Amino acid sequence: MAPRIAIVAGEASGDLLASALIRALKERRPDLCFEGIAGPQMIAAGCECLYPLERLSVMGLTEALGRYLELLPVRARLKKRWLANPPALFIGVDAPDFNLSLEEGLHKGGITTAHYVSPSVWAWRRYRIRKIARAVDRMLTLFPFEADFYREHDVPVSFVGHPLSDIIPADTDRDKARGVLNLPTEGEYIALLPGSRGQELDYLAEPMVGAARWLNERRPDITFIAPMINADMQARFQQVLAQQGQGLDIRIIDGQSRTVMAAADAILLASGTATLEAMLLNRPMVVAYRMHPVSFHIMKALFSVNNIALPNLLAGKQLVPELLQSEATPERLGAALLELLENDDQRQQLSDEFSHIRTTLGNDAGARAAEAILELLPS
Repeated sequence: MAPRIAIVAGEASGDLLASALIRALKERRPDLCFEGIAGPQMIAAGCECLYPLERLSVMGLTEALGRYLELLPVRARLKKRWLANPPALFIGVDAPDFNLSLEEGLHKGGITTAHYVSPSVWAWRRYRIRKIARAVDRMLTLFPFEADFYREHDVPVSFVGHPLSDIIPADTDRDKARGVLNLPTEGEYIALLPGSRGQELDYLAEPMVGAARWLNERRPDITFIAPMINADMQARFQQVLAQQGQGLDIRIIDGQSRTVMAAADAILLASGTATLEAMLLNRPMVVAYRMHPVSFHIMKALFSVNNIALPNLLAGKQLVPELLQSEATPERLGAALLELLENDDQRQQLSDEFSHIRTTLGNDAGARAAEAILELLPS
C-alpha cells in the first residue's frame, strides 16, 4: 500500500509552498500519496482535497474569532479520520492556529508530525513554543533566524530557505517589466500595494492614495501603479480613488503584482510576503500596516521584536521604514517615499543590504524541504 501523507495548508502562500513540496517529494518517492486541506496548486500536484484551502484563510485576532466555531468541527473530523487510519506523516503548512492543535492531537496518537513555515513565535506569543515542542517532530523554517530560535529552545528544526529566492532572479530588468505592462520606459513610477486581502485594502487604501496625493503635489511627474488581485479588490480601490484620488495618475493593473514591483522605482506596500518579494527584486520600499485597533493593541502587548517587515527582521535592524496604525498617515508615508527617491546613497545602501540578505536565504528550498521530510518517513 502506498505511503500516505496527510497535509493541511492555509492561504495562497501555503498552497504554493505545499504544492512545491509535494512535487519535490514525488520526484524522490513516486509511491507517496497525499490528502488533506488543499488549494488548486496542491490539487494539481496530486493532493486529494478533503476540504478547500479557502476555509482557513482569515486575518487578525478579532477577525479569526468569527471563523473559530466553523473550523472546530473541520479539525475534529480530520483528527478522527487520521487517528482511525494513521498516515505515515502529517505536515502542517502555515495556518498555525489551526494546525498546531491538530498536530498536537495527532502526535499524541503516535503520528509523526512536521510543520512547514514557522509561526511568528519568535516575535510574539512566545509561550507557544511549549505547545510546538509537544506537537511537532520537526519544524521547517523559511528564514535562518527562525531556526536559531528553535535551536535555543531545543525544538528539532531544519532551515530550508524560502522558495521565492529561487523564483525571483537576482537582476530584474525594470524597463522589461514596464514593457510587459505597456508602460513608457521613461519617468518615475511608484507601486502601491495595499494588500491582497479585502480587510488590508480597507485599512490601507485611503492612506496610500493620500500619500500619492501628497507626493503628486511635490512631484507631479510621478506615475503611480497599483496591482489588484481580483475584480472585487479593484472595485474597492476605485471607490477610494473616486473619493480621494481625482486628478492623480494612478493606473490600476490586473494582478501581476511582482511585475508591477519590478517596474517601479520605489514601492509603498502592506507588511507581508510582498516585502520579501520587493527585497528580492532589489526595490526600495516603505512598509505600512493597519488593522482592527483591538487586534493591534493585543498584538503590540504580546510582541517581542521591534520590527515587522521581513527585510528588517532578516537584517536584524531597521533597513526600510515601517509605519504602523496611526503612524501610517499620508504625510509620513509620502515623506518616506520622497526620501527614497531623492537619496541616492540610501538607495545604494539598501541595494547592497538586500543583495547580502539574499545570499542567506539559500537555494532550492523545495528540495531541501523534501529532504527534511523524507528523514521523518519510515524507510
